[in-house]
Amino acid sequence: MELAQRVKALTPSTTLAITAKAKALKAEGHDVIGLGAGEPDFNTPSYILDAAKRAMDEGMTKYTPAGGVPELKNSITAKLKRDQGLTYTNEQIIVTTGAKHALFTLFQVLLNEGDEVIVPAPYWVSYPEQIKLAEGKPVIVSADESNDFKLTPQQLKEAITPKTKAVIINSPSNPTGMMYSESELKALGEVCLEHDILIVSDEIYEKLIYTDEKHVSVAQLSKELYDQTIIINGVSKSHSMTGWRIGFAAGNKTVIKAMSNMASHSTSNPTTIAQYAALAAYTASEEKVDEMKEAFKERLDVLHKRLVQIPGVHCAKPSGAFYLFPNVKEAVEHGGFEDVDAWVKALLDEEKVALVPGSGFGSPDNVRLSYATSLDQLEKAADRIERFVNKHQS
Repeated sequence: MELAQRVKALTPSTTLAITAKAKALKAEGHDVIGLGAGEPDFNTPSYILDAAKRAMDEGMTKYTPAGGVPELKNSITAKLKRDQGLTYTNEQIIVTTGAKHALFTLFQVLLNEGDEVIVPAPYWVSYPEQIKLAEGKPVIVSADESNDFKLTPQQLKEAITPKTKAVIINSPSNPTGMMYSESELKALGEVCLEHDILIVSDEIYEKLIYTDEKHVSVAQLSKELYDQTIIINGVSKSHSMTGWRIGFAAGNKTVIKAMSNMASHSTSNPTTIAQYAALAAYTASEEKVDEMKEAFKERLDVLHKRLVQIPGVHCAKPSGAFYLFPNVKEAVEHGGFEDVDAWVKALLDEEKVALVPGSGFGSPDNVRLSYATSLDQLEKAADRIERFVNKHQS
């Protein structure tokens, strides 16, 4: 059977390929350390689990409005006011089946065939694919490693064409963990206002920051930028709720209404029980969030210190998320490997450590390591990577 062209255009996920091989090796009895995880290793906090149980016991198991229950929308508007000082109405909020679905639906309602979206690289693997599925064109702009992989206003200006519809800003970033400062966001925002470009602000890692820097949303910098921005966020990373699939988009009422209309014909509504779980996440104390953040900070400090001591591995220390994105080009060349992908494959074969090659994120000289696992496992992984690199020194 002939498949649709839009599906044929999709790029296979390097992350899934590495994950599948790591699982196969584990199934064979090998001691595999997987550092590819894109989710916290903590269970969802108990007060959220309790809220889900109550929802089921109280019969909250039926359809809801396509854009989410009013109570959850209220808690999201309160969260945005509390954390970013932003005022939204419920008409400006859509609850979605994860932040990924918020992005997917946004591109579906926003893009016509050939419309361009500027995507800074390194990028989260699904951005270009979702744009292509909406018949848009991802315009990849490589952000310089010396600038912490952050897009500059000049780069943004040079990438703009008459077909440019939007730009994606992901801060803190997956895969780099880097975060834009207020002044950097303001400079990018001014370019977007000048050229009437929508800003898609992916803020899913906003709660996981390990420096004195404060998370800033571009939408809070001016009334004009507020109007020009669609915020994407959710509970997956902040509250260790990846499997619950609750995200949201906030912004222009016309865009949000179109997204809700589309959701009514795709998902009907996000899972009812998960919505009430997310309501508990947004209305309770963030004590458990802070505990998780402290654990991640300790792991970041330990793993980063170990990695930068390995010959041929270079890595700036990120501000947030739970990833390190070291440049291993020198180690790859000294080891005589064809490229980073081959180096990652050999590391998995020989030392049973699974990393994700940077090629999948638009940065072929790097690898992504997740520190969403125990300190003991991270120490073992660092030992194995160091042994592997030293073994292959030419």
